Amino acid sequence: MASAFGHAVVGFTLSKVISNNNSKLLLLFAIISTILPDIDVLAFNFGIPYEAPFGHRGFTHSVLFAVLWATLLMLIFGKLNKLIWWIVIFLSTISHGILDAMTSGGRGVGFFVPFHNERYFFPFRDIVVSPIGIERFFSERGIRVIFSELKYIIIPCLIILLFLKIKNKFLEK
Repeated sequence: MASAFGHAVVGFTLSKVISNNNSKLLLLFAIISTILPDIDVLAFNFGIPYEAPFGHRGFTHSVLFAVLWATLLMLIFGKLNKLIWWIVIFLSTISHGILDAMTSGGRGVGFFVPFHNERYFFPFRDIVVSPIGIERFFSERGIRVIFSELKYIIIPCLIILLFLKIKNKFLEK
């Protein structure tokens, strides 16, 4: 998986690019939604194997989960901007699996669970996989993860946000 930091930057960026109203609640849920799919690591505590449909990178990394989660949050919180809420939350949630499918480790992502349990990677797999667990993250490997995410996630997101800021400055004039 990419780290929680890398995922969160994507949620922040998606919220800023798509949402015009700058809703702090939407921003918060976009960030949470990029990290939420990794709640499936709790499955290890219940003896659910990695490759099971509800194992790591299974159902919570799927398109169906992203659709259901986005719909739930849209219905609860998206009073005025339902479509914007749905798009931001869906893209934030599904971005987690997309980033994980670009990492150097793991057993792939179950994008189509529960309909199909096959796991997928993308041909581009240069994002260094983050170790599971905070204590393992603060290590030499964690530093490699941070530099990888700077290169492939954080700097591209910062460039997008910079262009958005420049565009908004021109529109103000």
